[in-house]
Amino acid sequence: MPGPLTPELPAGLQREAVEVAPDLLGCYLSTTLPSGHVAGRIVEVEAYAGPDDPASHAAERIGRTARNEAMFGPAGTAYVYRSYGIHWCVNVVTSRLGYPSAVLIRALEPHSGLDVMEARRGGRRPLCAGPGRLAQALGITGDLDGHDLALPPLRLHAGRLHRGEEIGTSPRVGVTRGADRPLRFYIRGNPHLSRRDIAR
Repeated sequence: MPGPLTPELPAGLQREAVEVAPDLLGCYLSTTLPSGHVAGRIVEVEAYAGPDDPASHAAERIGRTARNEAMFGPAGTAYVYRSYGIHWCVNVVTSRLGYPSAVLIRALEPHSGLDVMEARRGGRRPLCAGPGRLAQALGITGDLDGHDLALPPLRLHAGRLHRGEEIGTSPRVGVTRGADRPLRFYIRGNPHLSRRDIAR
């Protein structure tokens, strides 16, 4: 079991989402809420790379809206949105202020607070394989949209890949526009991925 999480954010979040995304693998996401403290290691992400990315919530055809406003905020803040009106999803905002670039956190390897995660998930497994599941396990809701990820209750912690781990890429999951772009990044062979390991 890893030791205490570092209080530092990962370095270089001001870069484009496609550059930041693979570097978030091995980092940690944690929440400290009245119902408990939980944390997970990031094992799968997707990049959404600005107005020229047709799958982005801030694609040129959509522009700046109340829903995607947090995507235009400073790097190192959270963009939290509801998917299909049901599941909350959390992104790490990247790039320069005013440019909508973000990385969706798709899966976590549970690190601490598994009993709290299980209670929030109603005993259902997997706990954190998929963006909706991990947000539920961590207690993330729209109240944390625009939150500074250097501060509680929702924090992003610097981390790194373990020895021997490799990064895989694939097209993003569940998008219809830009579906062929290899902007999903994951730790090969990790058992907590939201989708099977796809050799590429």
